[in-house]
Amino acid sequence: MEYNTATYGSATLSADRNKVLRNTYFLLALTMLPTAAGALLGVSMQFAMTPWMGLILFLGVSFGCFYAIEKTKDSAAGVFILLGWTGFMGLWLSQILQVALRFSNGAEMIGTAAIGTAAIFFTLSTIATVTKKDFGFLGNFLFVGMIIVLLAAIGNIFFAMPALSLVISAAVLLIFSLYILYDVSQIVNGGETNYIKATLQLYLDVYNVFVSLLNILMLLSGNRRD
Repeated sequence: MEYNTATYGSATLSADRNKVLRNTYFLLALTMLPTAAGALLGVSMQFAMTPWMGLILFLGVSFGCFYAIEKTKDSAAGVFILLGWTGFMGLWLSQILQVALRFSNGAEMIGTAAIGTAAIFFTLSTIATVTKKDFGFLGNFLFVGMIIVLLAAIGNIFFAMPALSLVISAAVLLIFSLYILYDVSQIVNGGETNYIKATLQLYLDVYNVFVSLLNILMLLSGNRRD
């Protein structure tokens, strides 16, 4: 009887984690709609911000939304705030898309970055899901790496060095690719039980992987129009 009780408890726990994972993937797919809408709107209206004003606006809106999502993560309001924020992120994304579209092969690079991002996400999320390995040990390393890269990116606003930009983009690509492993592992192993927060984390991973890939492609293979 004790064995049956333990087995039932383990099965229930596994079912709960699988439910969080399914809900997270569904909501993550849903966030792509407002992101795409925001990006299309931004490109059509040629949305652009100066670096410092843009940084202040971006941080203000993002951290405000993060706080609101944390407070409403157990209700439907959290979903709507998350979707609204991803629409803002799509608008923000339109700035780098506009830069890419100034190249003759811009649309091709955007498509390649999108396919590459999807491949990275599905590969790493599958590894974390199938192996069920706990990648929690990556947490501190990735956080420190993210802070260093953020400081380097802010510094490069002054220097605007293509070589440094390439190094930063490569570092961002590596860090947020590993974050996919980390974040999916947290869901699979019960470290994250709220699908709204889990979606927010994975969305940031996917967003940063895409932007860094696109930036690398522009730096290495962008063909400027004559």
